[in-house]
Amino acid sequence: MTKINQERLVEHFIELVKIDSESGNEKAMAETLAEQLGQMGFEVSKLPVPEHITNGFNIYGKLAGSLEGSTVFSSHMDTVTPGNGIEPVIEEGIIRSKGNTILGGDDKSGIAAVMEAVRTIQENGEAHKTIEVAFTVYEELGLEGAKHFDMSKIESQQAIVLDSGGPIGTIITTAPGQQSLKITVKGKPAHAGLAPETGINALTVASDAISQMNLSRIDEETTANIGVVRGGQATNIVMPELYIEAEARSLNDDKLAKQVEHMVSTFEAAAEKHGAGIEIDSTRSYNAYQIADSDPHVVAIKAAFEANGIEPMTKPTGGGSDANIFNEKGLKTVNLSTGMAKVHTTEEFIAIADLIAISEFVRTYVTR
Repeated sequence: MTKINQERLVEHFIELVKIDSESGNEKAMAETLAEQLGQMGFEVSKLPVPEHITNGFNIYGKLAGSLEGSTVFSSHMDTVTPGNGIEPVIEEGIIRSKGNTILGGDDKSGIAAVMEAVRTIQENGEAHKTIEVAFTVYEELGLEGAKHFDMSKIESQQAIVLDSGGPIGTIITTAPGQQSLKITVKGKPAHAGLAPETGINALTVASDAISQMNLSRIDEETTANIGVVRGGQATNIVMPELYIEAEARSLNDDKLAKQVEHMVSTFEAAAEKHGAGIEIDSTRSYNAYQIADSDPHVVAIKAAFEANGIEPMTKPTGGGSDANIFNEKGLKTVNLSTGMAKVHTTEEFIAIADLIAISEFVRTYVTR
């Protein structure tokens, strides 16, 4: 029985990270993976996503197995910026970028791990469960690939997303829901030197609201943040309009609703107090999910890690992923760490040992 082929795994991972695939530009990545999966014997479907989102497509693949059971493995094909012209560097068992871009281990490490596990299984002629893959576009800027994924293709009742950090063995069983708020405060322009009292400064309205708002860490399950502020024309004009983007997240839907209501009502009260207009667009980006440690899906994943001598641990996260969308669509999904670290920064890296370990996990899980 050959083990995971380290050289082939690293070579494939490096090949993938060198393909430019910032969100919306996944076509080259998707074409490459669709072709490679086909060569490995997967039935492959290229699933369309609206053109205003991406030039690429989602990928569904199925490799029928002889063992009972079926699971979807999912990773996203896009990266954050700066993700073009990535030059991976290998030093002392660590793969990192040259330092002027991200690495793209988020989430090409997940893709490489699944494909290497399958290649090893096929080399060994090992019996395996049915393996489905769901590779998505545009995850980083709103989970759009997962939101548009054609779920009618999927036969499994459960899925594993490989898109988290932390030690190998980390199983994300709880993740928050997120609400996005886009707020436009409409004041009234006036000459700041000649007649400022005849104007309504939109920034004054916003700052009044924000000073009374509970933000940052609300409790152990809930956070809120104001992340974008745009407005103003000139120093001699009372600011007539201000645009704000904010969010709230919580592991608890009731707490999320309460926090959003607090933010909306505080903005509205400040606008009324100052005689300003206000428009608030509040949309749910994704819903929370929570899967019990005793769930058979989690139990089976833990057993596969333990069989490889890895201590599994279930954890909550403060971030959203494709797992949120798949759970919402009725596909029971957890998110596992691939060992990726310092993601979304130019210091991103991954240990080769972790890449091997998560590949070994996939192999063990589908051959048990």
